[in-house]
Amino acid sequence: MTYHDFTRVVKRALARRKAESAGLVLAGALAAGGLVAAGSSSPASVLAPSAQFVTGAVADRDMKPAGSSAVAWDLANLDHPRVDSWVGRFTSDLKRSFATYMDRMDKYGSMITSKLAQRGMPQDLIYLAMIESGFNPTAKSPAQASGLWQFIGETGRRYGLTVTRKVDDRNDPVKATDAALSYLADLHDRFGSWYLAAAAYNTGENRVGRIMREVTGSERGTDADYYRIASRLPQETRDYVPKLIAAARIAKDPEKYGFEEPKS
Repeated sequence: MTYHDFTRVVKRALARRKAESAGLVLAGALAAGGLVAAGSSSPASVLAPSAQFVTGAVADRDMKPAGSSAVAWDLANLDHPRVDSWVGRFTSDLKRSFATYMDRMDKYGSMITSKLAQRGMPQDLIYLAMIESGFNPTAKSPAQASGLWQFIGETGRRYGLTVTRKVDDRNDPVKATDAALSYLADLHDRFGSWYLAAAAYNTGENRVGRIMREVTGSERGTDADYYRIASRLPQETRDYVPKLIAAARIAKDPEKYGFEEPKS
């Protein structure tokens, strides 16, 4: 499945979902509130969440479910000034780089979305790989993270990747994707929210767990809790989920934001 095909599938799924579950969607925002049973391989089961995946209204005046979109979401598409800021950056000074990321998505998108569907995980998690590496399987960070999903060595080994001087599975797109999705699933099990899972993926689960306990009294929370604890997170992590949502908004509807759809 190319990026173009994936986008068409998502758009068709949204139209079908609107027709079948008009009374289910609250404020047009969908949130992946829990994993579908492992082994479910139907993309429809991912793109048409059940009632447990629907988020309610958000009280914070700076954060609310975004208005109805032309494409489907299975992560919560919450509005926030930081999301707007990253949309602005991706469509201005970072526009050329972002166009490259969307072109690379055509190479790895089918593999990633297939594996997400097999696990019953939100398809929108593909955009985490976009903001981590720009879909570059050999990308390296100053912190020695590497690969499509930017694993550090310790975490990569914990999730079954071989990381030695001779062999580095972090740069194997398939193996790294399997490891990343296992890690994200574990984080979601721990925190109960994909926003919090993404934050923990970026800055470490123990830090997010400690801050959640201090601010909310519990490690488990909602997507809205990400913004409740954001001021206590490192700057990179404060921007991590907004960057993820901004990237998804643009990549789902590139023409709206002044991009051409990637070549199929």
